Amino acid sequence: MKLLVTGATGKVGSHFLPAFLAEGRFAGGRVAALCHNRTIDRQDRVEIVSGSLSDREAVEAAMRGVTHVVHMAAVKESPDLAMDVGVKGMFHLLEAFRQSPTARQFILIGGDCSVGHIFHDYAGPVTETSPRRAYPGCYALTKVLEEVMLEQYQIQYGINGCCLRAPWIMEKDDFRYALTFGEEQFGGPPWSDFMPAEEVDRLAQRKAAPLMLDHTGVPLRRNFVHVSDLVSAMLAALDSPAAERQLFNIAMDEPIDYGRVAEYLKDTRGYSAVEIPTGFFSNWLDNAKARLRLDWRPLYDLRALVEDAWNYVRAQNDPRRIWYPG
Repeated sequence: MKLLVTGATGKVGSHFLPAFLAEGRFAGGRVAALCHNRTIDRQDRVEIVSGSLSDREAVEAAMRGVTHVVHMAAVKESPDLAMDVGVKGMFHLLEAFRQSPTARQFILIGGDCSVGHIFHDYAGPVTETSPRRAYPGCYALTKVLEEVMLEQYQIQYGINGCCLRAPWIMEKDDFRYALTFGEEQFGGPPWSDFMPAEEVDRLAQRKAAPLMLDHTGVPLRRNFVHVSDLVSAMLAALDSPAAERQLFNIAMDEPIDYGRVAEYLKDTRGYSAVEIPTGFFSNWLDNAKARLRLDWRPLYDLRALVEDAWNYVRAQNDPRRIWYPG
């Protein structure tokens, strides 16, 4: 097995690569890591390939001898770069893959922005057959296009593809800072969209937890996944016949309920809840298909997500890193 990995230096890639190298099933496997702006340390069984996904010749060169592809590289709200990576890069990878005499499996790490997560209403759980409804912005559009391109290459050329659709990915103390009113808030939405900036500043000085309410006025439910659970799903899908030409939702067994989070933080850490009315929609990314076909189970629930995030202590050489805005 020779695995081509894009996005090896990112949040998911930095966890997936060591997990793959340590996995007994893939003891003889080698990795080609396609790197552009950032690179990784050299190590046994890993070849670093320099190049851009927007460069077709570079992608074709990186694909030589490759049996499996794990495509994780993504760009957020930068239209030119998003098109280079999410559209042109995906096209180059798929073209090189379909023409390769050695290629066996193409795994795409997708996102729940392809179904609009909290921006669109669904009558029931969001499954793999639910309609795609991107929210505004180029990033969500590229994630829809990636899924569709992979499906069409499966139809047109019969390739073996698999998409693992993940919601907001958490690691270390991310979840704590997703719920902070301070300047280090991780991701979105920014609380200043819903209240005056001076009120946000005041709350930052207190032990306060944001209790977002959905469009009906009840606590919002939003989907998350811990990076370690996503990596375990990736390893389960890699080279598995059960993953052939399949789309899987990879999420926690239940979405995070902001009311339950606020209650848990009050009981365990003395936080006070701050209700924040929004126009968002609660939804439930159903992971039943992945549990059934891949025999995969997420280990993280609400308690584990909170406790890990609040108990995590960063070393001096491990500063908080904002992998992407929003």
